[in-house]
Amino acid sequence: MLVRVDFNVPIKDGRIEDDTRIREALPTIVDLAGRGARVILMTHLGRPDGQVDEAARTTPLAIRLGELLNRPVKHVDDCVGPTVEAAVRAMRDGDIVMLENVRFHPGETTNDPAFARQLASLGDLYVNDAFGTAHRAHASTVGIAQVLPAVAGLLMEREITTLGRIMTDPPHPLVAIIGGSKISTKIGVVQSLMRRVDRLCIGGAMACTILKAKGLQMGRSLVEDDQLDVARSLLASSGQGGGTLVLPLDAVVATVARPGVAVETVAIDAVPADLMVLDVGPMTVERFLQTCDGAAAVVWNGPLGVYEVPPFDRGTDALAEGLAGSDAETIIGGGDLVAALVKQHLAERMSFVSTGGGATLEFLEGKTLPGIAALLDKAAL
Repeated sequence: MLVRVDFNVPIKDGRIEDDTRIREALPTIVDLAGRGARVILMTHLGRPDGQVDEAARTTPLAIRLGELLNRPVKHVDDCVGPTVEAAVRAMRDGDIVMLENVRFHPGETTNDPAFARQLASLGDLYVNDAFGTAHRAHASTVGIAQVLPAVAGLLMEREITTLGRIMTDPPHPLVAIIGGSKISTKIGVVQSLMRRVDRLCIGGAMACTILKAKGLQMGRSLVEDDQLDVARSLLASSGQGGGTLVLPLDAVVATVARPGVAVETVAIDAVPADLMVLDVGPMTVERFLQTCDGAAAVVWNGPLGVYEVPPFDRGTDALAEGLAGSDAETIIGGGDLVAALVKQHLAERMSFVSTGGGATLEFLEGKTLPGIAALLDKAAL
């Protein structure tokens, strides 16, 4: 079984900082190996741009997977070629082998048919359990599916089922919370959710663009002036047969996003001209939590501030803490937000945490993801 996983996890000095994606793939791996399959795992790590990068080797991933499974996972120093073929021939039923980073080969990201055939020659069947890369038409996500019978893994199925329900049969009342820096990168998902939710809370720097479109002064905050017309159309559509926009009431401002810098909390209509919005304030967190009261489900994508730099992580942390105790189904939309929740040990208290970043956004936008479209069982998902 040739299994595409998404073990693109943060690694610093050779140490894995967050193994969430590895843990989420365990059910598929355990199920296949337990039934006697010879499991060959493929993943990418980082962006080595088609060249060998020692810092992006998958060896630490194989070691960590072995620790989680409490059994050896053999690592091979390439993903195609004679060494790999010999390692596969030596496998016994139930063995697990991890291949080297598929992005060490330029044919991966170009979806080169010859490279896809080389990968496919290693297995009899293909399982895609890498939802986080389903929006990429690469050799290991799409190309192999043109050669081998291709089906979804258990994690892929869970992602599609959970997020798909929001798209096709959303529970109500439904609240969405969208954060992040740029409205231009999330306008598609915002417009898609506006048609499906009852209330849509906007945080992060993208809220500054909407607030400026509303006529407020945002000081030195990140504002996309070329998106002001888009923001005005969102404001005009609020409550007009779709969702109602809920915007920040206050903000944490400073001269720069740097630890130890002087900060102050101001009303959202009183941002000083020489400062920039770097997080939402406590009144906004409270407003967002009140908006979520009584919701059947809450979908949250993107942090509310510059969460990587304390103290601008407080808004995201406070909202996460409040939602963790909510009666609503809480669906967390992957990407940067997951790192923030893991840091606070709150990820496990959410109903569902997506392993996708860009894939989750594109799915919620309603786009067709090539890695899913290539699967034989896509209609059943």
